[in-house]
Amino acid sequence: MTDPSIVPIKLHARAWDARGATLLPVVVGLNSRAVAWHRDRLITQAEFIAEVSRIAASLPASGSMINLCEDRYNFLATYVAGLTVRHEVLLPPSRVEQVVGEIASLHPGSYRIEDEDRGATLALASSPIALHIEADAIAMLGYTSGSTGQPSAQLKRWRALHASAALNGASIRRVIGLAEQDSAAIVATVPPQHMYGMELSVLLPLIGGMAVHSGRPLFPADVARALSEIPEPRVLVSTPVHLRAMVQSNQVFPRISLIVSATAPLDRVLANAVETKLQAPLLEMFGSTETCVIATRRPSQDDAWNIYEGVTLEPTAEGTRVDAPWFHRSVMLQDILELANTNQFTVRGRNADMIEVAGKRASLADITRRLLAIEGVEDAAVFQPDQTEVGTIYRVAAAVVAPSLTTRHIHAELAKGVDPAFLPRPLILVESLPRNDVGKLPRDKLLELLALGRVKL
Repeated sequence: MTDPSIVPIKLHARAWDARGATLLPVVVGLNSRAVAWHRDRLITQAEFIAEVSRIAASLPASGSMINLCEDRYNFLATYVAGLTVRHEVLLPPSRVEQVVGEIASLHPGSYRIEDEDRGATLALASSPIALHIEADAIAMLGYTSGSTGQPSAQLKRWRALHASAALNGASIRRVIGLAEQDSAAIVATVPPQHMYGMELSVLLPLIGGMAVHSGRPLFPADVARALSEIPEPRVLVSTPVHLRAMVQSNQVFPRISLIVSATAPLDRVLANAVETKLQAPLLEMFGSTETCVIATRRPSQDDAWNIYEGVTLEPTAEGTRVDAPWFHRSVMLQDILELANTNQFTVRGRNADMIEVAGKRASLADITRRLLAIEGVEDAAVFQPDQTEVGTIYRVAAAVVAPSLTTRHIHAELAKGVDPAFLPRPLILVESLPRNDVGKLPRDKLLELLALGRVKL
């Protein structure tokens, strides 16, 4: 018996329950393999499964789990415990009480689990757990970050997450030159609640045969310390914001085999600087909460993205329709993608990102990129304060971190490459931008910043 919907992807052994439903493993590999490094100790798969059994025994009889664990190993163990007892796992975009409360109100009967809750499970006796679950089981509800509006829930089935882990693991192994049975150790600067963090630091240790450091280092010295605590080959999973900080630091880093980046585009200058500083190739991943990762590229060498096997793209006037055999349904992205062939595409912008005035068109992302290229600009965001229809522009605003520059100087430099119609007005200088855990900028925070900037002006 075969399952034709996952033929393009080499998945691990499947099973079938009494009703004939396809089952996929929750964790894959030998019991002796490393799953994580937690508090200076290697956790084997056998120890991990025993831990999951204790946690599963402590969970409510029913309900949805809001997983707020910050320690990555705690998140990993509690997440799997929730899966094994068939509880939907809810991943909020933020730990802010109001945001968590709103999600809880949408899911009556839900319960929260945090790092301190895991300690209460240590004395419990282990109970047998299901090491396979239905392929079509709801494995999580991930909420988008709200960078383009209000957060929305994205349902993920175990089949889709399995396929995503297989593809991501294959991409990493291909760049490093690892055989399928070989492992790599991961340090991640992104939280596990974010889809990118979920894919690269949770699913890979579970079903991708890799292992993860339990911490979430943010500053360059913390990243170097975490890397020194795991064996080679090392993989650093990070974001452009964190990577820029590493490049600008004097920190010396242990040997790294691969750097992975996502959440925002990397320009070639920064990509080259990262590879030079960390002495490792940089692999950029393209995806979304809606689709998971669907393509990769080497930004230091290529502008085009290489599409994952089995993924199909259909450009439309509204954006790009994405489909794959493991999707529950096709997904419409706002990204405007131009297909070079069936295997590659380039990104032209986002539908909501493209603006037009007097017959002229520009991209907010491109203006932001040009701002960041000005010497002395440390961080920047360009956005439209007014809620307008796509293709209509009333004004463009910018918030810029540039301690040594004036707004007059920045405008003059930006005017060299940007049409006057699209120069940001107002352009406010700020000490820092209100980025979230993965470096994104929620729209409501930008509007608050702009309001404060007006007062100061």
